[in-house]
Amino acid sequence: MPFSQPGFASVVLDVDSTLCGIEGIDWLAARRGPEAGVLIAELTDRAMNGDLALDAVYGERLGAVRPSQDDLAALASEYERALAPGAREAIARIHSAGRRVVLVSGGIRNAILPVARALGIDELDVHAVNVLVDDAGEYESYDAHSPMTTADGKRGVVASLDLPRRLVAVGDGATDLAIKPVADAFFAFTGFVRREPVVAGADAVVNSFDQLVELVLA
Repeated sequence: MPFSQPGFASVVLDVDSTLCGIEGIDWLAARRGPEAGVLIAELTDRAMNGDLALDAVYGERLGAVRPSQDDLAALASEYERALAPGAREAIARIHSAGRRVVLVSGGIRNAILPVARALGIDELDVHAVNVLVDDAGEYESYDAHSPMTTADGKRGVVASLDLPRRLVAVGDGATDLAIKPVADAFFAFTGFVRREPVVAGADAVVNSFDQLVELVLA
């Protein structure tokens, strides 16, 4: 799917299965054992394909996993290990060109922040769901009021941000595609997983950060 329009001043990036090659909640669930891993992965896949509203499963998934502080620290390390090939260099080039990169994710903000810092992305440009732990480091709750826990939440968040135009949103899931009406373009990222309903609605398909950076800086 060719894309020949000029470049972009702002890039809104998904994290799970886009910036990093894992689904954070699925990775956490697998730590609880194979049965939990299979159940949560199935719910995640259905939500990202648009077959199941994210609103209906977000709390259920977290309630089943109940990530502790140690779990979140381990996930942060795994996010960095699973960074997409070329992502670090691509984001550095985008920043050097004076463009803005914002992370908009339905994942857990506590675990995403360390990799964002490593990439030079300001924590104010990381929009995700906070998880709360108690004094003993055990799971307590999550921000159930976060728009990121809903199917259309990313669209509302991006619409509320004062981002330079032109703006491209990049992601692999239905919640990312939902940003398209408030962006100048939406690119389906297929470097880790290809979801046909998302590809069908995209302005372009990119399978690597090398390809993405060339389109952003065109």
